[in-house]
Amino acid sequence: MAGNQQLAIGSHWNTWAHSEVYLLQINNKNMMSEEAAHLLVVYDDPSDQRSLSFDDTSSTEESPDETRLSLETVNDMVPYIGQRFATHDLAYEFYSEYAKRCGFSIRRHRTEGKDGVGKGLTRRYFVCHRAGNTPVKPTNENKPQRNRKSSRCGCQAFIRITKSTELGVSEWRVTGFANHHNHELLEPNQVRFLPAYRTISDSDKSRILMFAKTGISVQQMMRLMELEKGVEPGYLPFTEKDVRNLLQSFRKLDSEDESVDLLRMCKAIKERDPNFKFEYTLDVNNRLENVAWSYASSVQSYEIFGDAVVFDTTHRLSAFDMPLGVWVGMNNYGMPCFFGCMLLREENSRSLSWALKVFMSFMNGKPPQTILTDQNSCLKEAIAMEMPTTKHALCIWMIVSKFPSWFNAVLGERYNEWKLEFYRLYNLESTDDFEMGWRDMVNSFGLHTNRHIANMFALRSLWALPYLRSHFFAGMTTGHSKSINAFIQRFLSAQTRLSHFVEQVAVAVDFKDQAAEQQTMQQNLQNICLKTGAPMESHAASILTPYAFSKLQDQLVLAAHYASFQLEDGCFLVRHHTKIEGGRKIYWVPSQGIITCSCHHFEFSGILCRHALRVLSTGNCFEIPERYLPVRWRRISSLSMKAVTNSPNDHAEKVKLLQSMVSCLVTESAKSTERLDIATEQVSVLLARVREQPVLLSSQVIRDFSSLHKDL
Repeated sequence: MAGNQQLAIGSHWNTWAHSEVYLLQINNKNMMSEEAAHLLVVYDDPSDQRSLSFDDTSSTEESPDETRLSLETVNDMVPYIGQRFATHDLAYEFYSEYAKRCGFSIRRHRTEGKDGVGKGLTRRYFVCHRAGNTPVKPTNENKPQRNRKSSRCGCQAFIRITKSTELGVSEWRVTGFANHHNHELLEPNQVRFLPAYRTISDSDKSRILMFAKTGISVQQMMRLMELEKGVEPGYLPFTEKDVRNLLQSFRKLDSEDESVDLLRMCKAIKERDPNFKFEYTLDVNNRLENVAWSYASSVQSYEIFGDAVVFDTTHRLSAFDMPLGVWVGMNNYGMPCFFGCMLLREENSRSLSWALKVFMSFMNGKPPQTILTDQNSCLKEAIAMEMPTTKHALCIWMIVSKFPSWFNAVLGERYNEWKLEFYRLYNLESTDDFEMGWRDMVNSFGLHTNRHIANMFALRSLWALPYLRSHFFAGMTTGHSKSINAFIQRFLSAQTRLSHFVEQVAVAVDFKDQAAEQQTMQQNLQNICLKTGAPMESHAASILTPYAFSKLQDQLVLAAHYASFQLEDGCFLVRHHTKIEGGRKIYWVPSQGIITCSCHHFEFSGILCRHALRVLSTGNCFEIPERYLPVRWRRISSLSMKAVTNSPNDHAEKVKLLQSMVSCLVTESAKSTERLDIATEQVSVLLARVREQPVLLSSQVIRDFSSLHKDL
């Protein structure tokens, strides 16, 4: 009894003494003076004296990254000699919690004994995370060294626990404790960033992987989880770097296994959707070299909107170190539409030629009228070889995006002034005016020896509008770069394995399709405001999409400011009412419904220019000729687009498709009297043409007709 009392008194004295040392350290933890250093006591059990070398890393059992905290209750006591724990894990958790309050973290160091051998594990050391010194790695000239900085500085703070057994019950007792640090201790708001206290729970890991499949960025993942957990920004128990490392760990698979999984994924999608298309090539070692794919909806969209496409090869999947190529266009509502995707091992002429061939095979051998790309000599050669009839041009927004790195330092304060002058030259109509203005710009800003300026001028016929206005671009200029880039970035930020990338692209495409459908509905529901009251305006409003009509309406409004003069039969001169010279030449053949303008606005955008509209107006033309209302800018529902792109072989399928189109026609026509009049007139003509065709009645045709009649 007396012995127990003495033990209790000794324990309380140790607790008090260590508490005093702890408080003294906290008050001086940023930098301890020599005067207070002698007060830092190293408590050690005389019966268990052993030497401890922190430089010896051969017996280190676990790394700091494997440190885990699982204390359920908080114990404010300071470790002391003789303190007992049921298991060594509880001792570790206690010391770790103590370290966190003091401003450092710990790691498992040396062990003595081994589970299952002799007496088993008998002694363990837990040390400050800055204990020991970094061992010198042998240099290898053939292997690059990372040369990462180490935080180890030979700190001597530690705790030693020893296993003892009394009356058949095992426990762990503190037999050594030193709290002398040779480095600054961290503040509470800093210590949480130490690796030992940054942990990602299993539930958080599952959530992060789910977010990764959606293609959102790591920053967005962090913000969502902060909102879900109700914590301040930056106070999650892990950092962005931890999330990136977690995602990277899921990619650390053999590249050949990744390739096999990717092809297996493509084949699985093909089984679910026979209209899904993909092609790939293997190298001499039977490893995946290139792969390309496209979806059924993309092929359908290309039939109508594939006249002008962007082939963006400026991105790489950094996680897999593979060049990525994306085919994008613009639909009739002015929104990006996806056509196809490819991954290449190397970006050379051979692989790019393969990509172009495969893309055209996906699109039933139909090349685009115009293809926009970044400046790439290999790609230029491949396009000239595989798409000889296609106009190749450079994306102006890809060129402009490089301006800050090219000219900001060179021009200094005049950079913004130079950019304004560049855009003025870019939008000119005459090539002579452009070249003269370019020379003046070079002289004015002193750019005679600038290699970027010289290179741009040498390639001017591939990017400057004065040289490109006679080619169709679907209006894809600098104004649409943000929407196209945002679309591509949506699946570029996907963070999971390569084999899942095809599905992630499909998710991004579906999301964009749904957003486009929603925006289409909103545009169609909005009442169109007529500004001129001209019959041509109401006629165009009933046929074109709101996006295309707004472009035509702008030209109609401007047309009122122009005067028209007839020079000879079918030839007109149109110029602004404030000018007495210059103007645009218009050729109009009313009998054939043909009108052309020297400004080439229609050829470039598919929208009639103000000059042509002025001539039509003065010539008592109340409707825009049919050929100048292109199908690609008309109101086309998804059902109508399927009708254009698909040709069902089964008679019953054709009947169902016709039924859907008739239903859609009635819905759209009922929105206004003008639409109803046009629909009635056109359907009457169509019905007369249909009745001229011979009738071949089979049993199947009769059943289909009966079904259609019943549904109607």
